[in-house]
Amino acid sequence: MTLLKPPDRDWDETPVSSPGPVPLPFDVAVVDPDPALREHFARLLRDVAPVVSCPDTGALATRQVPGQPTVAVFGLGAADADGLAAIGRLTRTRPEVAAILVAPDLSTALFQEALRSGVRDVLEFPVTGEALTESVDRVGRSLTGAPPPVPEPSGQGRVVTVTSMKGGSGKSVVATNLAVALARRSDRPVALLDADLQFGDVAVMLRLSAPHTIVDAVPAMERLDAQFLKTLLVRHDPSGLLVLPAPLDPSLADRIAGADVLRIVEILRSFCSHVVIDTPAQFNDVVLAVLEAADDILVVAGMELPNVKNTKLGLQTLQRLGIPESRIRLLVNRSNSKVQLDVKEVERTLGFRAEAHIPSDIVVPQAVNRGVSVVLDAPRSDVARSFEQLADLFSGTPAEAPKKTRGLFGRF
Repeated sequence: MTLLKPPDRDWDETPVSSPGPVPLPFDVAVVDPDPALREHFARLLRDVAPVVSCPDTGALATRQVPGQPTVAVFGLGAADADGLAAIGRLTRTRPEVAAILVAPDLSTALFQEALRSGVRDVLEFPVTGEALTESVDRVGRSLTGAPPPVPEPSGQGRVVTVTSMKGGSGKSVVATNLAVALARRSDRPVALLDADLQFGDVAVMLRLSAPHTIVDAVPAMERLDAQFLKTLLVRHDPSGLLVLPAPLDPSLADRIAGADVLRIVEILRSFCSHVVIDTPAQFNDVVLAVLEAADDILVVAGMELPNVKNTKLGLQTLQRLGIPESRIRLLVNRSNSKVQLDVKEVERTLGFRAEAHIPSDIVVPQAVNRGVSVVLDAPRSDVARSFEQLADLFSGTPAEAPKKTRGLFGRF
């Protein structure tokens, strides 16, 4: 159902084997001064919807019918200050237009500036047809409020990405204890991936001596499979948890791209019941990748005002990325701290109900300093019980009946 004026010609005259685009509740346009690039994007999207080609935002504003939901894919010509300013003016005056930017370099600074300009998603060039199609579909459905397609049951593991918007929130403590609690109650392997590639602490927190890290998977990325990936995982003996640690040298983080991490997550979930991902307190290409891959995003908020402020900004960013609220779960850490704020005030400020509360307890730093998890070191403490209740959100196995420690990869 396109109400845009039709393009002058079809971009792809070659025969297509697919039955053609499926009618969508929104229109699709590609915008760039380079006609060859517009044609390239149109070819990538030919199975999504009829695509209208525009050289600039002025042409799009002329051809787009006001009020008609439209997803506009902006090419490399818009990935600068002038281009983003033009996108910002368009999306402010026509909120029914949702912008996707394809940029030559997916830097943190560009991503932040694009979000400020009203861009809903940023993709790195060259972009695959699958990635561009998924982005257009997700942004379009977010724009129109259409429900996402219901996925077919796959038997794949559940991916839980643990994130926070400010350092010191206790995010890594939450990730490690959640993963340990899940591993103790699962018949299948549970994996913990440390995606804080520069300063990840997962291995230290679990007192693991890791002969391999995530960077060892990169040279074999084209032939990476489950069998090889299993050789890189280190086992946490007390729980049976499988861990893929962050690089030991922060400079090695640059060798790992978001696509690499996505491939690793895809393989892990093929033989694990759960994949828990710890992330740094920032939005970079790796974090964006694991947020997109997650079935659940566990946002860890603290009880201090700067933390609450950053958490609110982070939640707004997730909304702009088109991530459904149904995938976001809020956890308030140190929820019993006497800091002249209570959990209800934090919830009102964030506009989210906290699904989990973790109390402050001296056993937490004591366990961290000894390299053990609280759920194993102080299982009768209030904080350990809170972590078990958190695991209940993601597991059908009750906390009262954890599984015994298994062999390296359990049963699968």
